[in-house]
Amino acid sequence: MQRQERIHLDAAPVEALAHARRALDLDADGRGALAADPNGTLVVTAAAAGTGTELTLVAEHGQAIPYFGWFFSLVERNARRRSLTWSAAAIDAEIAGTPPPTRPRLSPLTPPSGFEGEQAGLLAAVCFMGTLTGFAAALFGQFANAIATTFRVSDSGLADAAAITRFGALFALFAAALADRIGRRRVLLGSLLAICLGSLLSAVAPTFALLTAAQIVVRAGVNTALIVGGIAVVEEAPDGARAFSIAMLGLAAGAGYALSVALLPIADLGRDTWRIAFGVAAVIAVLVPRLARQLPETRRYGSLAARTKDRGRLREVLDRSYGRRLALLAGLGFLSNVFSAPSAQFTNRYLEHERGFSGSSIAGFKAVTNGIPGLAGILLAGKLAESRGRRPVAIIGLLVGTGLSMVFFLSTGPILWIASSIGIIAGASGTLSVGAMDAELFATEVRGTANGILLICSVLGSVTGFLLTSVLRDQIGSLGGAIAVCGIAPVLAAVFLLPHLPESSGRSLDDVSPSEV
Repeated sequence: MQRQERIHLDAAPVEALAHARRALDLDADGRGALAADPNGTLVVTAAAAGTGTELTLVAEHGQAIPYFGWFFSLVERNARRRSLTWSAAAIDAEIAGTPPPTRPRLSPLTPPSGFEGEQAGLLAAVCFMGTLTGFAAALFGQFANAIATTFRVSDSGLADAAAITRFGALFALFAAALADRIGRRRVLLGSLLAICLGSLLSAVAPTFALLTAAQIVVRAGVNTALIVGGIAVVEEAPDGARAFSIAMLGLAAGAGYALSVALLPIADLGRDTWRIAFGVAAVIAVLVPRLARQLPETRRYGSLAARTKDRGRLREVLDRSYGRRLALLAGLGFLSNVFSAPSAQFTNRYLEHERGFSGSSIAGFKAVTNGIPGLAGILLAGKLAESRGRRPVAIIGLLVGTGLSMVFFLSTGPILWIASSIGIIAGASGTLSVGAMDAELFATEVRGTANGILLICSVLGSVTGFLLTSVLRDQIGSLGGAIAVCGIAPVLAAVFLLPHLPESSGRSLDDVSPSEV
């Protein structure tokens, strides 16, 4: 893909090219990076034209991106146009001896560092898996009301079932640790198949107990896919773009969540029509062969596997180098999920039972308060986590996001909409920054094992949150009030745990967490 711009200069070709090289920092062949796209290339050539020279500026971007190329072609087209406009102005300023124009800002969807073809391909494949995973993961929560109606389950029964499904993380612990032994790629593909199987069993489950058991399988696959997927994109990302890669994975998972919300009106069509959504998630299995062809192993893991078989040992996670980090992140994951798990699981039930929303109106509410704000929050989080640092962004995001979410569960009317919208933006910054640190703060040989342990701690927090919500619901008499009380836990984590974690932005992955083998 190319875009061109021509400039006529009253100078000899050699002199014109010299001006262009100085203004645009080109190499001897007249090639350089695009101002608004580190993944693109600017090529400048000169040809005599009358008494002067005609410079031809060509913006190139030949990198093919699987699955999402149709979307990013729009971003790249805009970046090429802005880059050429700026480049022409910079050459004019160089000739006139005036200060250069302000360099164009990168789009939030443009990586701050250049991706090689294999890096971009892996990120796209993992993000596509993230979309599928996010869709399947959200179904139980989105259709909780319809499921409860079918099986005549109370709020407490749903809370107990949600807590039980979190024990799928026990399987994910072994799968994540296995990713240190057999590689990221094979575990990711296996986790997607598990999600499809669990979704199929959920779609045909005759009893609530069997549905809950099927969701344990789904939860195991989802947790594994998100953990190992996050590790893969961090390992393969260039320095300076790790948070961007996590943001793209979060964005993709959010798109899957949005698809589950879009299907919510199905629940209004009949008593058991919610099963259709789970059936759609099961059909994802037909995409696994294609993903297997397009998903490579991370080069960082491949290099480690070629050097040693000493990988994934628990003692290395608990030693002096990483033990303190593990303890802080484990406490953070536990306390954060005491609130985030019941908040995510029971938002729809809260809106229907305590605020009078229908399935269709809940879908509309989430489209307005979660759709665009969620997208903006993830993009903003990726930029801030790279430019401002993981730790401060995580602290502020967690405090503001939790506070506004607590207001959401205690309010009515316009405040309900405002608190949800702004809370989503702030919460995304905290979640993404912590997610980046979870992967960055451990060495390659134990990254999966460490994140599996962190997952268990987070799940224990989720279970605690569900059980606490169930108890408080009966004591307080309000589901919203019960969930809001749980918000105290992540506030404590932001104040007492996050400030003690090391900062990982602006440093290479080998510097942050060097391998010892």
